[in-house]
Amino acid sequence: MLEESQLTLVSTPGSQHRPGDDSPCTPESQIALASVAGARHRPGDGLPCASESAGANAVAPAECAGPPRVELAATPSNFAALRAEWGALHERSDGALFLAWEWLYPWWRRIAPERELRLLLAREPDGRLSGLLPLSVETPRVFGGRIRRWAFLGETHVGSDGLDALVERGREEELSRLFASELKAREAAWDVLELTDLEAGSPLVTALRDAFGATHAVEQWDRHLCPFEVFHPGETFDAFLRRTGRRDNFLRRRKWLAAQPGFRLERNERPGELAVPMAELLRLHAARWAADGGSQGIRGPATEAFHRDATEWLAERGKARLYTMWVGGKAVASVYGLLHRGEFIYFQSGYDPEWRNRSVGLVLVGETFRDALEGGLRGYDFLRGTETYKSDWTTRVRRTVAVRIHRTRGPGARWRLRQEGGRAARNAIKGVLPERWVEQVRRRRRAAAQR
Repeated sequence: MLEESQLTLVSTPGSQHRPGDDSPCTPESQIALASVAGARHRPGDGLPCASESAGANAVAPAECAGPPRVELAATPSNFAALRAEWGALHERSDGALFLAWEWLYPWWRRIAPERELRLLLAREPDGRLSGLLPLSVETPRVFGGRIRRWAFLGETHVGSDGLDALVERGREEELSRLFASELKAREAAWDVLELTDLEAGSPLVTALRDAFGATHAVEQWDRHLCPFEVFHPGETFDAFLRRTGRRDNFLRRRKWLAAQPGFRLERNERPGELAVPMAELLRLHAARWAADGGSQGIRGPATEAFHRDATEWLAERGKARLYTMWVGGKAVASVYGLLHRGEFIYFQSGYDPEWRNRSVGLVLVGETFRDALEGGLRGYDFLRGTETYKSDWTTRVRRTVAVRIHRTRGPGARWRLRQEGGRAARNAIKGVLPERWVEQVRRRRRAAAQR
């Protein structure tokens, strides 16, 4: 375990960031901070359900069995008011962290407020929310006309792996089929349905193929490889290090850094204490990528504002954690992590380029593994990307996919033509230009995205 002198839980008085600060958001963003009066009963919340409050003659929920119905929520106030129900469903599901209301609501407010909402809600006869499909509508112009593209909330800018339908555990196939049928019934409202970053093997992909395969073009392609590790039962950090490719270098670098004046590691995770460490993370992340034209992971003020909001809200559920390495009173490295279902999720990091040769990033990542193991977590997820620093710590990989559905003629087909044509053109250019030119173009694009 990290010694108290090395790992401190620090609250910073007066530094609390309130999600929604410095934004043109309406008061709906504040409505969402609390349960809405009159919200439906959720199992385990201590409130009487309809059958409990109706007396001895009431019919128990199990005896009220019937198929769930699908509702459409499409207004900002609908979205804001769903926080409590959404969170309860998230806990009853096996859904990814990135399906949390605390992730998708600030994404919509900060990254894509121009999109119309299409939240499909599955409710049981007693009113319980048993599933939801978090979609939005964008209307890009294609060959002179607008198309209606339905897509996941959270799909761009913030690296949301594992997007999917959020459903009660054990009901994935049933409710995926229900949502696929609902999308089929609503096909007049969209031109193309394009869902990205689902886990390979998602029941939703199968349900969509079954519902649309006979009448529509249904395409699927691979998106990302995501390295991860599952810890052995009772495994110590030392034992874990012995099966990685980083042990000797980590121990040598860690020893040198620990001998430096003012060396300490700080972990922050409580609501209200994340503003300062998040500011350091953003500063160090930008510094690390400055020479390469800027970061593709955190691009511009809107994305930074999103992360400030999301981490504060996720911290209220115990799902956000920031690590900072200090040397001589200066922050030199930072890791932005998330916690979900017994796993540590490495989301982003940054370090001071002046300390690159001291491997401060390597050491701090190692310390997050140590903390995860000693804290009883069962695994560590690096998310998308197969960079060497990830594969040196991990032995497993999972895959995400995308699916696109449209009529074989019409606006959806034109969208596909533009997307595939653009991809082919980019690949052709990459094939003929020198790699250094391609990299210069990437750097310019990253730099433009920071403005």
